[in-house]
Amino acid sequence: MDITLHTSVLPHDDPDASLAFYRDTLGFEVRSDVGSGTMRWITVGPAGRPDTSLLLAPPAADPGITEDERRTVVEMMAKGTYGWILLATEDLDATFEKLQAGDADVIQEPTEQPYGVRDCAFRDPAGNQIRIQELR
Repeated sequence: MDITLHTSVLPHDDPDASLAFYRDTLGFEVRSDVGSGTMRWITVGPAGRPDTSLLLAPPAADPGITEDERRTVVEMMAKGTYGWILLATEDLDATFEKLQAGDADVIQEPTEQPYGVRDCAFRDPAGNQIRIQELR
């Protein structure tokens, strides 16, 4: 079986702030931007990697979600406990410095973890946790 990761999804509550963060701070390419206002679906991805994308989507836009569920999603986003993604880089220190200079909300400086990886962590404008591991 030949399966690959094509697109992952993270919620946004301010599409312009999320777009600026992923495009300007992380350097991702914008692949598509559809919708209007807060109901925008923005697809971004690493430059030179057209087969890997991240969809930034309005939280709980699914019409099957109840109002209670929608409130829970919004509350979890506000606490930074709803969405997260793991990225990787060959030069963690340089990547961290660039993100820190871009005013990313740093929650962990580069650290050697007891489970065998070296990584750092920060939050995007919607509160999603972004962890970046160093490739070895």
